[in-house]
Amino acid sequence: MPNTMLDPVTHRYAEALFCLARDEGVFDAVRADVERLGREVNADGVGDFFFDARVSIETRREKMHALTKTMHPFVQNFVNLLFDKRREEVLRGLAEAFKAMALEEAGAAEGVVESARPLGAAEIAELEAGLGKKLGKRLSLENRIRPELLGGVRVIVGSKMVDHSLLGRLDGLKKGLLNAPLPSLAEA
Repeated sequence: MPNTMLDPVTHRYAEALFCLARDEGVFDAVRADVERLGREVNADGVGDFFFDARVSIETRREKMHALTKTMHPFVQNFVNLLFDKRREEVLRGLAEAFKAMALEEAGAAEGVVESARPLGAAEIAELEAGLGKKLGKRLSLENRIRPELLGGVRVIVGSKMVDHSLLGRLDGLKKGLLNAPLPSLAEA
């Protein structure tokens, strides 16, 4: 679930590949390869090799070439460009950036609904429809259990959060009480 902030360099490079693939009519093939590449470079232990400065750039490039040799030429050229520009780090967030752009273009978004108890499919669908209408997007929400919320829900979509949890309401009440002016001693 994309809820991490992408750096501007990753976003800019991903956008270039995204637009090229879309404009040239090979979007689905490039997207599938970008997803596969993202799984590989972000795999525990395995992916770290591609970013290890102790390993020569030539060795890392050779291993990356072996990984991408069956991928679309746009992806192969893109990876080579990143190595040429010493921007291999972009590969860590490429799949997430690509997915976010695809969702945005489709008028959709993914998010998380946190609740103290598991929500049923009907409850999640109702939240998706209601919030999706307010945001002007088709939503897909993943339920995460957070017992500390005590009750209600907290929905996070992109950089927006709607907190209707009991914990959120109690926190708001606490802040209100702490910020309330106290009567002066002269008034008492």
